[in-house]
Amino acid sequence: MLTQTTTRVLEPSDLDAALAVLDREPVPNAFVASRVHTAGLDPWRLGGEMWGWYADGMLQSLCYAGANLVPICATPEAVRAFADRARRAGRRCSSIVGPAGPTAQLWRLLEPSWGPAREVRAHQPLMVTDRLPDNVAPDPYVRRIRKDEMETIMPACVAMFTEEVGISPLAGDGGLLYQARVAELVGSGRSFARLDEYGKVVFKAEIGAATPLACQIQGVWVAPEYRGQGLAAPGMAAVLRYALTDVAPVASLYVNDFNTAARAAYRRVGFQEIGAFMSVLF
Repeated sequence: MLTQTTTRVLEPSDLDAALAVLDREPVPNAFVASRVHTAGLDPWRLGGEMWGWYADGMLQSLCYAGANLVPICATPEAVRAFADRARRAGRRCSSIVGPAGPTAQLWRLLEPSWGPAREVRAHQPLMVTDRLPDNVAPDPYVRRIRKDEMETIMPACVAMFTEEVGISPLAGDGGLLYQARVAELVGSGRSFARLDEYGKVVFKAEIGAATPLACQIQGVWVAPEYRGQGLAAPGMAAVLRYALTDVAPVASLYVNDFNTAARAAYRRVGFQEIGAFMSVLF
């Protein structure tokens, strides 16, 4: 018997079915699930379309198509369907990111028409923990950033993004969208930093995505002049304390495989690798 499949843009009435798919893998899906929990499936509020792949009338796989293209619980057949839709629509995203297997397949199918990429990061370990470390004391000076401290945190966020991605987030629209995102995280109490005696950020991180099941830490950064002084692990322990106490029962992150110092710091505070992401940057 042939399986009947179809792909379509999801509508607000599909919310419960979409959340059921997202909840199947709450850790790798935390970024998209967080947006859906906040905005639903309305494309204007969500910042992009949510594509659904159906087999015999049941929603099986998703693909978020916004500033990022993100395959979610995507089977090989679903990836092929999403690639066909993405190819027809043309590239509108600045990156493809998601679990390494489906993302690699998606990029193989899209590269002939979308390539070349500016950079491909094929293996980014996905790390997770559900407990506070017993061997690293949280840095007592790491705290939430207040709404009136946007001018303090913004330069550090720009420096981190530029160092991580290779381009400034202030390009294009002058940084309006990026500043709005930073303000959103500050306003929701999910931006953390340690300041020195001059009020300069020496360590920072954000809880960039949060759902009832999992959260994702991002933007971890130590000012260059303070690197090598042992700030990262205690800083991460402090952010973890906030994350696991106030936000979700599980915290995750993904990291570039070549960033050995960061991976060592994350392991010190209890993060363990459970898989890998892949990013294709344009």
